[in-house]
Amino acid sequence: MRIGIIGAGNIGTILARRLARVCHDVSIANSRAPETVPAAALSTGARAVWAADATAGADVVIVSVNLGQIPTVADLVAKAPSGAVVLDTSNYFPHRDGVIEGLGAGQNESAWVQAQYRRPLVKVWNTITTASFADKATPVGAPGRIALPVAADDDAQREVGMELVEQTGFDAFDAGVIADSWRQQPGTPAYTTDLTAEQLPAALAAADAARAARRRDLMMEILLERAEPDGTLPGPDFQLASTRLLF
Repeated sequence: MRIGIIGAGNIGTILARRLARVCHDVSIANSRAPETVPAAALSTGARAVWAADATAGADVVIVSVNLGQIPTVADLVAKAPSGAVVLDTSNYFPHRDGVIEGLGAGQNESAWVQAQYRRPLVKVWNTITTASFADKATPVGAPGRIALPVAADDDAQREVGMELVEQTGFDAFDAGVIADSWRQQPGTPAYTTDLTAEQLPAALAAADAARAARRRDLMMEILLERAEPDGTLPGPDFQLASTRLLF
């Protein structure tokens, strides 16, 4: 497939590398010039392009930017080919994204994002940390393989998202429609807890919309309180233990 990625941060870079490796035609853009895209994103054959060109002719568009940046890329996404499947990896963190009206108290983040894009989306790759995404990909059937929930209103689009999740080294779990995607938002038991396909259904079922935002904010308070003087956050083992305890 022709895949255009908007966002060349940690997750976008890993996606570009892995999806190009399995022979997709991948282009990736950041908010600046193509030459500023990290070399790591291009190491397996992806091409750096201008953001305005990332969606041109794409079969799949992946948006991997902070939720607060979505209004700045929404028009690009809306102009993607009508048949393109749009996948979004974003999560809402008020300390980073600012206060957004209609979000922050358990509301459905993906419904808000979908309204910005003015087209359907697939919610995916939002429940895993950069460290786990980089280091814990495993082959199909490997013991303890991490599962990632995939939500979308269109069954065929959800299937595309699930296929790509499998190709990036994780089990894909059908998490239903966008109206239920709040169950995979920050502060819920499915968020960054590295669960298997056997464990994930119970975690999604146990999500509590009324408590998720407070747990998300508490997680950030703990991480920031334990940060080094230079701002470096605690390592991945601490983060995983914290989220499993809190969520």
